[in-house]
Amino acid sequence: MTAPYRVALVAFPGIRAFDVSVITEVWGTDRTDRGAPAFDLRRVAADASTPVPMRGGLALHPDRTLAWLSRADLVVVPGLDDHLTPAPAPVLDSLYRAHARGTTLAALCGGAFTLAQAGLLDGRRAITHWNLIDLMRARHPGVTVVPDALFIEDDNIWTAAGTAAGIDLCLHLVRRAHGAEAAATIARSMVTAPFRTGTQAQFIEHPTPRADRDADALAAVREHALRHLHEPLTVAGLAAHAGMSARSFARHFTAATGTTPLRWLLDQRIAAAQKLLERTDLPMPEVARRAGFGSEVTMRQHFASRLATSPRAYRAAFSATAGAPETAGSSPIAR
Repeated sequence: MTAPYRVALVAFPGIRAFDVSVITEVWGTDRTDRGAPAFDLRRVAADASTPVPMRGGLALHPDRTLAWLSRADLVVVPGLDDHLTPAPAPVLDSLYRAHARGTTLAALCGGAFTLAQAGLLDGRRAITHWNLIDLMRARHPGVTVVPDALFIEDDNIWTAAGTAAGIDLCLHLVRRAHGAEAAATIARSMVTAPFRTGTQAQFIEHPTPRADRDADALAAVREHALRHLHEPLTVAGLAAHAGMSARSFARHFTAATGTTPLRWLLDQRIAAAQKLLERTDLPMPEVARRAGFGSEVTMRQHFASRLATSPRAYRAAFSATAGAPETAGSSPIAR
């Protein structure tokens, strides 16, 4: 039996209750009956006998000391109610030593400030909430702040933009360690998208009534594309489906999603191929056809550039099928 994946939630006064809830929902809920991996989530603090106060009259009760970080596969730092809250020195030292051991570290929203306090982001790229970018640059000039990502990784340290982007990062870390199907299972339980494309720039501008109408049309186009991923899809064709010119469609699509139509299509096709590789024993050319790549060679090139692996290696790592392929008449994407 495979040992549970060990996740440490680092707790100290000032952490955000929302982020604690996200971490607990993703890794602290048993979904093994639905095929999700087994997780061992521990609430880790300098003093495991003292509740950690949070805003709103809440308190988190640690169940392990910082020494447990040496056993963790992943260490997650919640964001902060006050982004300049100093973390206790033992916390900073433990985070630094965990990274030195090669443990994956992740910070949600303002949790990046905690990692920066530990000196872990000096000379590295990081992201935080768009409204905190100037503060991060002023307080920690050694950090290369990337302003328009939902989440980013540098040297096995992950940081995420604000609030909902923390959910995106948590699900991505599940996907990275356990495969797309595991992340999708958890996302379905949380009634959220398994992944979002684009950047946080799409959330800064205020919508207008015209933008809302355009968004409805674009949502219909995205739904149409997802149902027809196995077919040749062009920007011109999608624009016609939305009732827009190709130039106007591309501009509105990028404003709404933070990414270009072609980049979005590629993301969806990679996700579709991941599902098929995990859920079926279909031959590689058929996986490529159903996901809309056209050929196994094209699919392999995109897996290499986007996932740093091959379709065959991905299947070997994450396939949960017993060997029965889907029927020829089933949907191009396993749902």
